[in-house]
Amino acid sequence: MSEIRLTINGREVTGKEGQTILEVARAHGIGIPTLCHDEQVEMVGSCGICVVEAEGSPRLLRSCSIMAANGMAIHTDTERIRQSRKTTLELLLSDHTGDCRAPCTLACPAQTDCQGYVGLVANGEYEKAYKLIMEKMPLPASIGRVCPHPCEDACRRELVEEPVSIMALKQFIADQNPAFTAKAGPATGKKTAIIGGGPGGLTAAYFLRAHGHGVTVFDAMPQMGGMLRYGIPEYRLPKAVLQKEIDLIGSMGTEYRNNVKIGRELSLDSLRKDYDAVIIAAGAWTSVSLRCPGEELDGVLGGIDFLREIDLNDPVFKGHKVAVVGGGNTAMDACRTAVRLGADAVYNIYRRTKNEMPAEEIEITEAEEEGVIFKNLTNPIEVIGENGKVKAVRLQIMELGEPDASGRRSPVAIPGKEETIEVDFVIVAIGQKLNPLGLEDVTLTKWGTIAADEHTYLTNLDGVFAIGDATNDGAGIAITAIGEAKRAADMADRYLNGETLTTQAPYLVKTDKTAEDFAGTERSSRAKMPHRSPSERRGDFGEINLGFSEEEAKREASRCLECGCLDYFDCKLIDYANQYAVQPEKYTGKVHCRAVEDDIPGVTRNPDKCILCGLCVRVCDEVAEAGVLGFVNRGFDTVVLPAGNCEECGDCGKCADICPTGALILKTPGKKQIPLQNQ
Repeated sequence: MSEIRLTINGREVTGKEGQTILEVARAHGIGIPTLCHDEQVEMVGSCGICVVEAEGSPRLLRSCSIMAANGMAIHTDTERIRQSRKTTLELLLSDHTGDCRAPCTLACPAQTDCQGYVGLVANGEYEKAYKLIMEKMPLPASIGRVCPHPCEDACRRELVEEPVSIMALKQFIADQNPAFTAKAGPATGKKTAIIGGGPGGLTAAYFLRAHGHGVTVFDAMPQMGGMLRYGIPEYRLPKAVLQKEIDLIGSMGTEYRNNVKIGRELSLDSLRKDYDAVIIAAGAWTSVSLRCPGEELDGVLGGIDFLREIDLNDPVFKGHKVAVVGGGNTAMDACRTAVRLGADAVYNIYRRTKNEMPAEEIEITEAEEEGVIFKNLTNPIEVIGENGKVKAVRLQIMELGEPDASGRRSPVAIPGKEETIEVDFVIVAIGQKLNPLGLEDVTLTKWGTIAADEHTYLTNLDGVFAIGDATNDGAGIAITAIGEAKRAADMADRYLNGETLTTQAPYLVKTDKTAEDFAGTERSSRAKMPHRSPSERRGDFGEINLGFSEEEAKREASRCLECGCLDYFDCKLIDYANQYAVQPEKYTGKVHCRAVEDDIPGVTRNPDKCILCGLCVRVCDEVAEAGVLGFVNRGFDTVVLPAGNCEECGDCGKCADICPTGALILKTPGKKQIPLQNQ
């Protein structure tokens, strides 16, 4: 073949007569996207993604099917080309349905791959499951015990009967003591300071060390752990479990400095001078006040203050009556802790009904089993004292009023209807807020939280990031702080490397499902967490939940419906969709909704993910020489089907291997199929 010379993007290159533009470009390391080209099969040029411009030609050329010619001047990435590719991708995606990622993964604030690690448990691959979790968060044993599990709220198994017990499976994985070494990245010479050693601060330390930066964590308390140590009772999260995970992060070379409070022993200004970047993960340690007469009396405690004192001083409530105000998990922790400290009676006071309490249902149920008395639809209007100490609390009886604009009925007072109960302590657990001591230079929101960019986590101070309960919307759940911490650590790494801090949420294909979509799914009840009896557990702080056995864990994990696309990490369509910032929603119209089929031996076929590139048809015909697959129907309703004799299929799997979108997936009998990166 004769040699030809041409230019691509201003660069002179050589090729051979008979080569396509795409082949010449690839031979010289110049990338051109394509969805329908593969060297195993003859060129067709069906997808239109590989278009390029040739100087002197008014139209765009499909580089996979147009032969390169001597003297050509080709451009592969002009604005016209990008718009053409974007439009083509948007049209393909307008009738491409499915879920790139499982709803459980998307619902997790830390974006842990729930489908992935649940599937690995089902397959008995516990070390792989642990490593997968650690890619997103370094505290699985702790969070697996205390997380409110928003992932389970999104689990589609609930449309069949009950969601998969994802949180308990995370605990199971971590409790297998998998062999794992946390490794720091190559040293960068940069130093970072973290204010706060709670779940957010510890997570930020873990990922900053993984990036190779030096990390020092400063915390005001005697030991690291933050709210996980001082705000969650031992019966829910044993301190030994937490400490093991803290030690793992420390083993990476993280320096811990306790009993150091910003604004007291150290200033933010000095940290900024001594370190290249600072992450504030201070938490919200100040209890919101009750705002009623008598709250200054001896015996009125903040919920988080009370729980913190348990770990530090171990007070005794034997012979006393306790009222806990609030309906969240902190309130339930305070109630159940007071029971264990020997209180004669523990009342929970909440102004709405039990069904509207924000605490987890299991926490409410277990508190009731342990003897907590619930006083719903009541609100404190006065703490009554005697000799400066709490004697009783006066309650306003409430009822639910008319629904507001959101449809929620607000509690309103019933005039003249009150109740007084005698108590010795009132624990106020209605919320927490930041103590801004030492953070005076940081801009705060009108709610008194640190104002941090929701995407970069930068504050108004250069090189100072902020995450978790201390920021923006205030106190939340630990897994939210953990998710923010990883993203902030990644942003801090980019900052330290002199990169621009920009973010863009990835485009993902998502679908809505109803119970009708799972009508044929065999029902399988959710595994119940083994636990100690109420009579046994209320007398001590031993851990309540006993954890799943291996058999229970594998059976529970097998209930996963595998909602996320199994080809996500290899899908060219979603990769290009994000490269070209697609907006397919502009193309509205009819969308197919067809069943997933098992009509190809050894392969699952999802016609709603097919983009009709024809690769499977051609590889079956030209390489496998079976001729089993073909196009059926015309126009919008065209579909790839087994058009030939399936007995000719050699079960080679070449059609699934070549598919660029996950429309064809190889079956793995007896095992969960799991979308994993770099598998």
